[in-house]
Amino acid sequence: QVQLVESGGGLVQAGGSLRLSCAASGGAFSTYSMGWFRQAPGKEREFVAAISWNRLSTSSADSVKGRFAISRDNAYNLVHLQMNSLSPEDTAVYYCAAALPKPTIPRVRGEYAYWGQGTQVTVSS
Repeated sequence: QVQLVESGGGLVQAGGSLRLSCAASGGAFSTYSMGWFRQAPGKEREFVAAISWNRLSTSSADSVKGRFAISRDNAYNLVHLQMNSLSPEDTAVYYCAAALPKPTIPRVRGEYAYWGQGTQVTVSS
């Protein structure tokens, strides 16, 4: 069983930056693809970004390309989401997720087996 704990959320002004972190424990972190999703009030949870187990491949949603970057540190069981040029539309609860090894980076919620509790990101205008 994998436990995921997100941190780094908060309130930021439009145009600002935040760095989210996700600490993993209890599983073979270095073998999992890791992803970030977000859910705004009244909306479905949506894919944000993901990274392969070996850091060689990443994928991100069109809405965050060029602004968000995902990274991971397998030595410390951490995955990060650097968020720049934030806008009010980025306001959501952000979730970290882990997927069992797959040939391609998963972008669909159902492909992820483990989830964190989420961290709130609020961007004021």
